[in-house]
Amino acid sequence: AALVAAAASGGRVRAVVSRGGRPDLAGDALARVDAPTLLIVGGRDEAVLGLNQDALHAMRCDRELAIVPGATHLFEEPGALDEVARLAGDWFAAHLAPPAGDG
Repeated sequence: AALVAAAASGGRVRAVVSRGGRPDLAGDALARVDAPTLLIVGGRDEAVLGLNQDALHAMRCDRELAIVPGATHLFEEPGALDEVARLAGDWFAAHLAPPAGDG
């Protein structure tokens, strides 16, 4: 849903992070997403990992796939959600920061 909304936002969405999601469900909207997008997947969530890899290739925006080693779909393993939070925070900090000289 976030990727479909980003595709339809007319540039109002400035960054997206998807954790363990199903970006493939966005279908044709993936190619229209223009917001920098980070897809985060658990390394042991093989089915969703493959779907995220396919979605990554369908997207044309600034995009990245981050794999949390040893994590499953719900990221219940010790430290997994901490790693997700770090990755998401770094992504948003990099893509939502004001341009140099605007602060």
